[in-house]
Amino acid sequence: MDNMGRDAVLPLAFADHLANARRRSPHTVRAYQATAERLLAFLGGHWGGRVARGDLSRITAADLRAFLAHRRGEELSNASAARELSAVRAFLDWAGVEPPRLRGPRVKAGVPRPVAPADVLALAEEVSEDAREPWIAARDWAVLMLLYGAGLRIGEALALPAGILPLGETIRVLGKRGKTRIVPLLPQVARAVEAYAAEQPWRLEREAPLFRGARGGVLSPAVVRRSVRAARARLDLGDRVTPHALRHSFATHLLGRGADLRQLQELLGHASLSSTQVYTAVDAAHLLDVYRNAHPRA
Repeated sequence: MDNMGRDAVLPLAFADHLANARRRSPHTVRAYQATAERLLAFLGGHWGGRVARGDLSRITAADLRAFLAHRRGEELSNASAARELSAVRAFLDWAGVEPPRLRGPRVKAGVPRPVAPADVLALAEEVSEDAREPWIAARDWAVLMLLYGAGLRIGEALALPAGILPLGETIRVLGKRGKTRIVPLLPQVARAVEAYAAEQPWRLEREAPLFRGARGGVLSPAVVRRSVRAARARLDLGDRVTPHALRHSFATHLLGRGADLRQLQELLGHASLSSTQVYTAVDAAHLLDVYRNAHPRA
């Protein structure tokens, strides 16, 4: 095995651990594996030799600072640098090494901006009208309704099996780290999914994916994001209008209408309440915007 092959062994084993033992998402697995590869490559140059698993016990806070400085030289944002450090800590912990104490870069907490209900509908209509075939239009409408009307992550919506049909008042959703939750369905959302199921041309076996691409394969999140990006440009809605922003809007609008934070946590599938509490800031920001725009003395 050449050096490149040997150097890939540790990151591959780490990725296998994340995927199978920790049940992390494919996106997280890829990102953390890439960080492990970058760290080993950097340490190899920094220390002057190939780095084996046992060598990681030598790592110091100064080494990590040098690694982050190297990465920041590649124009990493504070948020990306913080995620990189988190991945490094997970890798070292997996390797049996206690990560050196190192304060990560400060990341200003971003407040997700909700999309107005009228803009959500306009966006969904624009995406559907741009579809090549009627069944694809019905598919795109159904997916966006699940994001806004049920608060699903895009990966959760596209992972739904055809076995959820026929629909009842709720669906079971497989969320992050393999956790399932029960999500209620508004009648409008259920009708959108059922309309798509009736129009799509593929055989919907119970374990098969519900949402299909144009050629019958699993629908890619990139296809949905690309359609939303094109539609928002035509509607001049701004870069903040993304598939994930529709989930944020679902949460914000529910909170604004009196939903309890604990209930919202369950609906969104957040592991901790702190993840849900960001929406209280969103709602407050929205109220401030209304005040500034409407108050005669503002």
